[in-house]
This record gives sequence, C-alpha cells and structure tokens, in this order.
Amino acid sequence: MADVSSPVAQPVGGLLTRAAIFLVVTVNPGPEASTAVRSLCGDLAALLRAVGFRDPGGRLSCIMGIGSDAWDRLFGEPRPAELHPFREFRSGARHAIATPGDLLFHIRAERMDLCFELATQIMARLGDAVAPVDEVHGFRYFDARDLLGFVDGTENPTGQAVVDATLIGAEDPSFAGGSYVIVQKYLHDIAGWNALPTEAQERIIGRTKLSDIELDETVKPSWAHSALTVIEEGGKEIKILRDNMPFGRAGEGEFGTYFIGYSRSPRTIEQMLENMFVGRPPGNYDRILDFSRAVTGNLFFVPSATFLEEVTPDAQPLAAEPLAASPAAEPSQSISPMPDGSLGIGSLKGNPR
Repeated sequence: MADVSSPVAQPVGGLLTRAAIFLVVTVNPGPEASTAVRSLCGDLAALLRAVGFRDPGGRLSCIMGIGSDAWDRLFGEPRPAELHPFREFRSGARHAIATPGDLLFHIRAERMDLCFELATQIMARLGDAVAPVDEVHGFRYFDARDLLGFVDGTENPTGQAVVDATLIGAEDPSFAGGSYVIVQKYLHDIAGWNALPTEAQERIIGRTKLSDIELDETVKPSWAHSALTVIEEGGKEIKILRDNMPFGRAGEGEFGTYFIGYSRSPRTIEQMLENMFVGRPPGNYDRILDFSRAVTGNLFFVPSATFLEEVTPDAQPLAAEPLAASPAAEPSQSISPMPDGSLGIGSLKGNPR
C-alpha cells in the first residue's frame, strides 16, 4: 500500500487525446501578479473539475509547468535540482531558439471545446497578472500522424516505463513526483517536403511512411531522425514521453508540429536537440531540419499535483525575504519520494473549496 504522504503526480502519462491547447504566458512584474499565480496553483484542480464535469468522457486534463525565472519569483528556495533556462543550440542555419515563457498549461481532452473553456477560465482567473506569448491549438491527425505524413510517438514508453522515464524520485526527494518538460513549435516547409520521393522522406525519418516500421540499421542513415534521438547511458536507452500535436492554418500556409517532451531529467531531451541541431558527430545533423524550423523553445518544471494544491497565495519566496521565511511557506519540503509512482488521471482532484 502506498505511503499516504507520497505526492500525487500531475497527469503527465495521460493518453493521447484528439485535441490539445498549449498555452505559454509570462508573469507580469509586481507582487500582485505573483500572488495571483500562486492563488491559481492551489485552485487549478477546482477549475479542472468544474469544466471537466460537463463531460466526464471528454478526459479533460491540465498540466502546469513553471519556468526557471518564474520559480525564483514565486517560490524561491529550494529549487528543483535541474531547473534552468532553455538551452539553445545553433549550427549554421539551424537554431534551437529560446523564447519567453514563465508558465505552461498543457490542456488535453477528446473535445476542443473542453480545452478552450478551461484555457478561458485559466486566463480569466489570472487576468492582468500574465501576458500570453504563445497559444497553439493542436489536433490529432488521422492515425496519430504529423503533417509530414509519418506516425509520431511510436517509441513512447508504456506502463511502468512511463513513470521511470518521466517522474523524479529519490534523486531530488523534495520534488519527487515532479517532471521536466521541453516544448518547441516547429513550422514545416510542406511544399519542399512533399516534393521529396517517399523513399527520401523515409531515410530522413528512419521509418517507413505507410507501415511505420523502423528501417533496418543497414540502410538507415546515421543522420536519420530516429537514429539521432536515441539516447543511451551505460548501454541502456533513456526514454522520454512525447505528446506532440499537429497544428496549422491551411489558408495561411502554416503547417507545424508542437513538440512537447516530458522527462525525468532535461538532459535527455537536451542531448537529443544537440544531436539534431549540431550533429552526432558535429555536422551529422538531423536532415528533417532542412524542412522544419523551431520558432519557440522553453523548459519548465512540472511540480506534483500535491505541491500545487498546497501552494498558498501569500507564500513568500525565501530569496525575497530570507529573514522572514518559515517552513510553512515551502510546501515542497513535506514531499517525500513516491514509491508507487502514481500518475492517475484524477491526480488534480484536490479538496473541494
């Protein structure tokens, strides 16, 4: 039986849905803005229940992530061990760019109207405490394909492997049950991509287009996407969880993929990005970047749902008032390692307010 003191994770491992909204905002200056964000942390579960109750079968969920600078303003010390600003990678014309972003709301459901309503309620609650910097409405495209025509997310872990890949444990016990998430918005040159023969596309991706079977190692190039994104340590592959979504505006000629990757450590995804943009070895880069351009880049820490529910609006970060701080202002201090690795879709249930 799980220890009752174990934190409950946000629903990082939730199943892929038909719709998603990726909402990134910055927190405006001033103590009132920080207070408003902390207030939302504690009440996010209630907002989710209120909207999701309208259609329980819609599988509405929301994951909240917090950026490095925002963490200092909102909570101060202690900090998640590996939280830092997004690392940029550049080589020639290829650039994994860093863009502004303090908070991420990853909203998923089987219906876009549920996602939209929750995003509306979150923004109404935050009001002028934040400024939106990016909002993407994603959709499932046929049989989980991206707009390049290939199945996306085939190598995602399942079952216990999801917990092992995404949730922090004893390595950072104050933040057990948390995760790291990196997001990037990619825009595709669809006309250029579609001009390639299918065989050339398959060599770039490293999988067959129709059947989604990985190419044999004897024919798959070392610069194929599926080759460069395999990360191994000690002879064992280190997995991440992708929940990518296509997005676009056909009338505007916009075709894109919103990359979102959850990981127990951001170093895994950062190594993937370095392999893609710089190359492994340098110069042996991911040829998909000849047709896809990253226009955003952010790293966020995803605290446990338990952490969020224990945040109080008037909690002051230690860095702001080092002499007046008290243990009660640091909900993360009571979080212990998570032996059961619980993910539950209802993990934002909280207590009624």
